[in-house]
Amino acid sequence: MAAALGIRTELCHILRPSITQMRLLNQRCFCNKPPARDAAHKRTNRSTRHGQPGVVPDNRLNTFDWLSQYGPRFVIQGEQVQVITEPTQFYEVLKLKSRKAKKRITLASLYLGSGDLEKDLVACVREACLAAVVSGNSDFQVNILLDYTRGSRGTVNSRSMLRPLLAEFRNVSVSLFHTPDLRGLLKKLIPDRFNETIGLTHVKVYLFDDSFIISGANLSADYFTNRQDRYILFNNCSQLADFFHDFVKAIMSFSLSLAPDNSLRLAPDWNIHPYKDSSLKFKMAAREKIESCLRIGEAVHSKKSPADLQNSESGGKSFTDEPLSNSQPGDTAVYPLVQMGPFGVTHDEQMLLCLLRSSDAHDHILLASGYFNLTDYYMSVILNQSLAKFSILMASPQANGFLGAKGVAGAIPYSYIYLAHQFLKQVQKTHQNQRIHLLEYVRDSWTFHGKGLWYYLPSRHFPTLTLVGSPNFGYRSVYRDLECQVAVVTEHKGLQEQLREEHVRMFSSSQPVTEQTFHRRDRYVPLWVRVVTSVIKHFF
Repeated sequence: MAAALGIRTELCHILRPSITQMRLLNQRCFCNKPPARDAAHKRTNRSTRHGQPGVVPDNRLNTFDWLSQYGPRFVIQGEQVQVITEPTQFYEVLKLKSRKAKKRITLASLYLGSGDLEKDLVACVREACLAAVVSGNSDFQVNILLDYTRGSRGTVNSRSMLRPLLAEFRNVSVSLFHTPDLRGLLKKLIPDRFNETIGLTHVKVYLFDDSFIISGANLSADYFTNRQDRYILFNNCSQLADFFHDFVKAIMSFSLSLAPDNSLRLAPDWNIHPYKDSSLKFKMAAREKIESCLRIGEAVHSKKSPADLQNSESGGKSFTDEPLSNSQPGDTAVYPLVQMGPFGVTHDEQMLLCLLRSSDAHDHILLASGYFNLTDYYMSVILNQSLAKFSILMASPQANGFLGAKGVAGAIPYSYIYLAHQFLKQVQKTHQNQRIHLLEYVRDSWTFHGKGLWYYLPSRHFPTLTLVGSPNFGYRSVYRDLECQVAVVTEHKGLQEQLREEHVRMFSSSQPVTEQTFHRRDRYVPLWVRVVTSVIKHFF
């Protein structure tokens, strides 16, 4: 009984942080006033509303200039970006890029699987390490970031997969992020798998020299075969690759370093233990590491010093002050967006709220999430403030990765059914069935883990903006886990065509969700699941 009371106390502490912690960690304010589009676009919207064809301004990058409030901006060529659509392609690119890497391999994922496909991927990394030794390339380095709880699950796990690589090569580093919220009785008593609900690193970046993939996919066999996700490859983007390399290294700096003997130690130049020392002290120091990385990333682009950027006001700070001018080369702007709720870093959440609020009635937003559990903020803005038309794609119960899981985890797909039904009821209650549409991904023998957003401006057949990365737009993504995605704004016709093809392929395996959908026998949600979902939805 005492132990149970102790766990309950710990959970309450996590769910309701103290006012002091919130003030210290979450100093940035929410965007309550959406950014206005330029005058030309306002004229476009007015003429379109009166039935006249609208014309979007030629430089559509400037339509989303305000994104620079929430992340550093990098301008590249659209031809440097390749959209990967299938998990088998994703896997082959990972292996090819690993074997050919000459300068660095930087991998950030939730975990690394332990099957034959994963062993082949590790073998490709080893091949690059051997090539560096043979050529005398002492500058070559491999940095791998995984989550402590997920990467330590079971006896054969991510750690056991990577220890031989650590033992063989001195230039390989493996770090395991441990959330500071898993401590005390929670850490002692919550079993494996369930301890992952407290918080973890969910960042997915796969970097090779000056090219990288940003995705929502993990390094596991199902993500290489029949689990649909999104994957965008940025080729030969040196400054952008440097930023993500430094970003992953920043997380590694406050994570636990893995040794060949399976022991763990604090990273060099870091002296705050994630669960033995002060939680608040750890979070404050980790927050500064991340914010410093973002300032340095912006300094590269704007030629400002990190100190100048640090002195900007936190509430209304812009990562770059100057608009995108025609003198800057490139037709595509990329904005890294970071969300680390435990540390009070909420750039991605604030950006998305502003994007939804600033949408117009003739905009079309396609949103995908493998796990439909939108936060109250997101749902409220979509229902009550956003004007755009929405098509929201989620996993059907059959395409949910938790379907058939043992124990309580097997009930998770039914929790998502319940949450989706509750949202649909709100759509119907507010008479917005024509504006907001729900769809389910259905594909035989496939699961769905896709996430992100495609944004269509009025009278445009191709998306101008996309969001891609690790966030699912749910409670865990916003409040518990470490997340990162990019906003890509492009005028490049070829890239726009790729993005449209990506969304069409993904949505073509979908079926509309209506009230009748939830009357089917396979959508029955037991009473106990409905009751429990309202309590535990903050943990999945």
